[in-house]
Amino acid sequence: MIMQCIAIDDEPIALKVIERFVKKVPFLELLGSFQNPVEASQFLQEQEVDLIFLDIQMPDLTGFQFLQSLSHPPKVIFTTAYTEHAVESYEMDAVDYLLKPIPFDRFLKAVNKAFKLHQLEAEAAEEAESGQDALSPYLFLKSDTRIFKVIRDEIRYIEGMRDYIAVHTPEKRIMTLMSLTKMLDRLPPSDFVRVHKSYIINMHHIALIQQNRVIIGEKEIPISNTYREDFFHRIEKLQ
Repeated sequence: MIMQCIAIDDEPIALKVIERFVKKVPFLELLGSFQNPVEASQFLQEQEVDLIFLDIQMPDLTGFQFLQSLSHPPKVIFTTAYTEHAVESYEMDAVDYLLKPIPFDRFLKAVNKAFKLHQLEAEAAEEAESGQDALSPYLFLKSDTRIFKVIRDEIRYIEGMRDYIAVHTPEKRIMTLMSLTKMLDRLPPSDFVRVHKSYIINMHHIALIQQNRVIIGEKEIPISNTYREDFFHRIEKLQ
């Protein structure tokens, strides 16, 4: 498995270091190096990449601003000469943060971390395509650069939010780029049911059904007319 990457830095010497290091790593392929982030942005509109080595301090456009401009950013490893940006880089879900001058062993640790995430992501995609998710006790869900392992039975409900869905468990709320329809295909129909255009619920977590609402924990979820008949038919079977 190969990770395709690009490097963005306004300093030519820094780019040369990244280029030299990438050549030493068998699972990395450098598709391009850019001193101008605008040119890199145009490249990304035509070419998908798995990883960006991104400098933070650049004229006109910082690395943080560049990353925020991408609608679906790939994994990112920030590179910088300034330690004060570490906290902000992790808040933006960066894989890692490399301080210049970058030693090769530290570079290798960062890319190995990115590669493991890439492998988990690929395995999760294969599971979904093979239809094995419904048979598994857990799911892998990608949220930005992180991949969460979610126990299926712990999912209380799933909320549709435009291009994203929010998966709610007792411990967390995970945002992932997926449709409700696709998510429903990954879940066992005996446990999960759609009750609204924006909601899928886990039948095991229903505390109360009141008129056109389902209560799960402290959440009131509406039952729409479209899904009402099917939902109550399933409830009758369980009585």
